Amino acid sequence: MSEEMNQQSEQNQEQKNSVKKGFHWKSGIIGAAVGAVVVVFMMVQVMPSMMITTRECKMGVEETVAALEERIPEHGWSISHGKPINMNEAMAKRGVDFEPKIRLVKLCKAPYAKSVLTSDRWVSCMMPCTMAVWEGDNGKAYLSEMNLSLMAKLFGGNIKKVMGGKVVEEEEKILEGLLK
Repeated sequence: MSEEMNQQSEQNQEQKNSVKKGFHWKSGIIGAAVGAVVVVFMMVQVMPSMMITTRECKMGVEETVAALEERIPEHGWSISHGKPINMNEAMAKRGVDFEPKIRLVKLCKAPYAKSVLTSDRWVSCMMPCTMAVWEGDNGKAYLSEMNLSLMAKLFGGNIKKVMGGKVVEEEEKILEGLLK
């Protein structure tokens, strides 16, 4: 009888162990799923504000754009298509009236572009670098651009080296004194 009791006790113990293992396994999956949902939610909430930086300009929209037109070539860069894009005029040509001023300054430095495009052509959708100078509802001018430091870190490799290094450094020199 004691042998039967031992066997039954062992079976009971095995059942308890298997229940515990199943419970931990299910808990792990539930925990991982909840964690993934929280991470995705946080990324959706935080990432947009991290991917684009916006800073107030010391001057108005037109004055800031004029200063950029001077400074960009002084630093060895060029403005794509020769001049900034006036979004208000572009929309008006298509029958859309839009009041607050928006200007896009698309700048390029060909050697940097070649380096990145040689290794990572798929990034061409983000080129040339664009600075948006726009008028806020409060009448102040702002400059928005992609956070190249963060983007470069996410991409790594040659993109990190060129865009996260030289491009960021030179853009900051171009913008020196223009932003609050």
